Amino acid sequence: MRILIVEDEVKTAAYLRKGLTENGFIVDHAENGEDGIYLATQHYYDLIILDVMLPKISGWTVLTEIRRTHPDRRVLFLTARDDLEDRVKGLELGADDYLVKPFAFSELLARIRTLLRRGAAAASSVISVADLSIDIAKHKVTRGSKRISLTPKELALLVMLAQRSGEVLSRTLIAEHVWDINFDSDTNVVDVAVRRLRQKIDDDFEDKLIHTVRGMGYVLEKR
Repeated sequence: MRILIVEDEVKTAAYLRKGLTENGFIVDHAENGEDGIYLATQHYYDLIILDVMLPKISGWTVLTEIRRTHPDRRVLFLTARDDLEDRVKGLELGADDYLVKPFAFSELLARIRTLLRRGAAAASSVISVADLSIDIAKHKVTRGSKRISLTPKELALLVMLAQRSGEVLSRTLIAEHVWDINFDSDTNVVDVAVRRLRQKIDDDFEDKLIHTVRGMGYVLEKR
């Protein structure tokens, strides 16, 4: 699970990053609202932790922009603004939760897990594209009547492609999401993984589902 922290207080951000990383999350950090908008709209995050009082652009505006471009993204306000009016405003703007500083990390972690469970429950655990079926909860992949065995990374790659079927995903995005690495043009880890996945998903079938879009990346769709 990947989390974005938009927080200008260095100590708070470091505390959050350390605690969340220790609990198994991949964490990115933006120090101001402008960078927060860029990261939140250009990369995929399972959850965004957002302060209200930020340099350059306020958290209110950051949330408004996130909701305009990614209405399904989960956002939790973590702020010292504790007035009832601020809580109401945050929720009315579309925040999924609102927690006031100072806070107990155990409570924050519980709220994060609740939001992530809620999001997982809202989304179907089974994804289907043409005759390809992916049962995420059971880690089961079939195409037609054939059961396909995948490694954990291959499954993560396939789920990412299937969840965004029809959308061309860049190598950079895939590398960040599946391997948590910054893509290097000299690194062919993504191409190798896609080639192996394609052998398992497509080679025995007439209709191919995984396609290369030259100069852009990969897309999973029926053509």
